[in-house]
Amino acid sequence: MALGNVDFSNLSFVLKEAVMESGEVVAEAVTVNYGLFINTVIEFIIVAFAIFMVIKGMNKMKKKEEEPAPAPDPGPSEADLLTEIRDLLKKD
Repeated sequence: MALGNVDFSNLSFVLKEAVMESGEVVAEAVTVNYGLFINTVIEFIIVAFAIFMVIKGMNKMKKKEEEPAPAPDPGPSEADLLTEIRDLLKKD
């Protein structure tokens, strides 16, 4: 659809013309059909790009799921609490 239904399958390079005798084909023409190759490459690129975009989107969604929630503030450490308790006991 992106190429407007362009078809390269009929493109070919003739290596040897067909041999005809009295209106009948004795030997077929020898050709290199590079148009079929071009069609296949274009189709491959389109499919590969579509798969790439799907995987990229899945990875983006997966990354959002894996982001950890921010850790809550742990507050004062155990050493700080023990120091505070010691200081309160010394005041008494």
